Amino acid sequence: MANNVIVVYPGTFDPMTLGHEDVVRRATQLFGKVIVAVAAGHHKKSMFTLHERIEMVKEVAKQYPQVTVESFSGLMRDFVVARGAKAMVRGLRAVTDFDYEFQLAGMNRSLMPEVETVFLTPSDKYQFISSTFVREIATLGGEVDKFVSPSVQRQLMEKVRSLGRE
Repeated sequence: MANNVIVVYPGTFDPMTLGHEDVVRRATQLFGKVIVAVAAGHHKKSMFTLHERIEMVKEVAKQYPQVTVESFSGLMRDFVVARGAKAMVRGLRAVTDFDYEFQLAGMNRSLMPEVETVFLTPSDKYQFISSTFVREIATLGGEVDKFVSPSVQRQLMEKVRSLGRE
């Protein structure tokens, strides 16, 4: 493990899935400090507010003492550099993710050549999970307990009820 290396794991986490959690767990085995960076999500319409997403991630990540949770907006480059991170973690589920992530990694290398991008794949049982699918299943009244932690499931069901979609 690289005890002195700071890594950033960015995402919208709308909501945080077991796949995200698995990537966080794997990152904690490799890096001394993991910063989960919750994006303000200016380019996406999120179900949860930024504050709700941060609280969800904090609840799930509290079992990992070397993990901190922060929000960011603007260029990821500015966030990563300001925190002294030497790497960014990106989760890969399938070949379709790879094409986008490969392009993003190339752009990030151009913007911050001193920062490496590390791709981690979640366990097989989580590779098909996406936040989009989880939101849709919950909105349509389906069970999501196999895809999110119990605390996230509670918040997701409360959100669905508050939006009158259940």
